[in-house]
Amino acid sequence: MATTPDSSHPMDTTTPLAKLINTFENTVNKTTTTTTATTSTTTTATTTTTTTNGTLLWPEMPVALSKGCFLGFIIIAAVFGNLLVIVSVMRHRKLRIITNYFVVSLAFADMLVAMFAMTFNLSVQVTGRWLFGLFMCDVWNSLDVYFSTSSILHLMCISVDRYVAIVKPLKYRTYMTKRVVAYMLMACWLAPAVISFLPIFNGWYTTSDNNKHRQNHPDICEFKVNEPYAILSSSISFWIPCSIMALTYYAIFKEANRQEKQMHSRMGNAMLLSHRPSRDLNNLNGELNSGGSSKTLTLNEVNIDHLHTPTKDKNLIKMKREHKAARTLGIIMGTFIVCWLPFFLWYVTTSLCGQYCNCPDIVVHIVFWIGYTNSALNPLIYAYFNRDFREAFKNTLQCAFCSLCRREPLDLEALDIRRPSLSLPGYL
Repeated sequence: MATTPDSSHPMDTTTPLAKLINTFENTVNKTTTTTTATTSTTTTATTTTTTTNGTLLWPEMPVALSKGCFLGFIIIAAVFGNLLVIVSVMRHRKLRIITNYFVVSLAFADMLVAMFAMTFNLSVQVTGRWLFGLFMCDVWNSLDVYFSTSSILHLMCISVDRYVAIVKPLKYRTYMTKRVVAYMLMACWLAPAVISFLPIFNGWYTTSDNNKHRQNHPDICEFKVNEPYAILSSSISFWIPCSIMALTYYAIFKEANRQEKQMHSRMGNAMLLSHRPSRDLNNLNGELNSGGSSKTLTLNEVNIDHLHTPTKDKNLIKMKREHKAARTLGIIMGTFIVCWLPFFLWYVTTSLCGQYCNCPDIVVHIVFWIGYTNSALNPLIYAYFNRDFREAFKNTLQCAFCSLCRREPLDLEALDIRRPSLSLPGYL
């Protein structure tokens, strides 16, 4: 008959049953300990932090180095490219025109985007966490929104300036005075503060749950916004400026096509006139020569001067230049839309539908940096499509990299004698 062991006495650990029970208890205890100290992972819109037993697991070194080098190159290109724009305009007198006030201010905004917004984001991409505390997280988010919005508003002002210059050229000096330009630039730098520093430091931009989460996780810097802020900030930063740029470009493109057709029509009429008077002149030459007159040369000169006046040549050059300006502005606007549209689509969509529209972290990081890249592309567009800037860049770089070079700033006006197509100033 089997007997029940007395619970008051210790079990014999030498029996097979006792060994099995001890093994099971040890396994359960070990699993419980591992669960309490297990890896905790928090994924946000901007950072992904992973800790095990309180120790940070850094990203794999090759991936981090590759990412750091690539993104670092974008930052360096944006800083030095926009700095080159600023220095070139300061060095060369011909570039100091009203239109280029917007270009210099835009370059300054893009340079600040690279120096502050991109660099902090780079540290997150390389280390996988936020290293600078809760206060600096608000500073970074504010600077990011502020400088990016300022850059976009500058592009909008440039499109408005080109619209007035091409569609209403006779009223350009009346509309685009130095005072008006100063007010426009002031708006580009003051308006972004309404959607950056003020709501972010007061906590108006996000939800109460996210504020509590930020207090408990200072190593995470996410920009999780509420619906009203998402609609307001995206409208000021992108949707309204983008709509204005699209409308102005449409008007510019339409006017440029009209002027091009008018130019071809005038050229065709000029060619017809250049042939028809020649027969009349031959008849007159015969009559004048038979009468012993010597005024044939004078008559021919008057006719040629009438057909090819400097004013007409200048108008033709202006039409060609404005048509090229329309194409260049289209490239600038197209680049702007390609760079920023993915980000703002993600920004508004995820803010409105919340957890139902989660995106992979890699997608979020890509749309952030595509938008940042716009700040590095603007100087390249100027250098490639504008001869004045191209010559100024070349002269500035020669003086910067040649230690024995003592060149004075390049006289762009002197180049216009050899290249009449540059006689009309303008950034495009």
